[in-house]
Amino acid sequence: MAEQTADKQEQISPKPARRQRKTRVGVVTSDKRDKTVCVRVETLSRHRRYTKYVRSRTNLQVHDERGEAREGDRVEVVECRPYSRTKHWRLTRVLHRAEEGGRTAESIET
Repeated sequence: MAEQTADKQEQISPKPARRQRKTRVGVVTSDKRDKTVCVRVETLSRHRRYTKYVRSRTNLQVHDERGEAREGDRVEVVECRPYSRTKHWRLTRVLHRAEEGGRTAESIET
């Protein structure tokens, strides 16, 4: 009897592993909404024909459950299930806090 259950367990295939989720690092540009922050992510890519590096930006709507991110903070976000029509990213951690009284991290970069 024990052999039959062991054979059945071997025949059952394990669940396929989840795919690796996309992660991005960006700067919080707006934290005015409840549980949502806007994060600007910059990417650097090489132009195919001219081989010049082109900088492009995109704004992501990110779910911030605990409300820990503030404007100017450098944060890491991960792709997740859709929370709303525009919100498909979740805040994982705050990498660097912006200065309280001085310039923000975004204004230092630009």
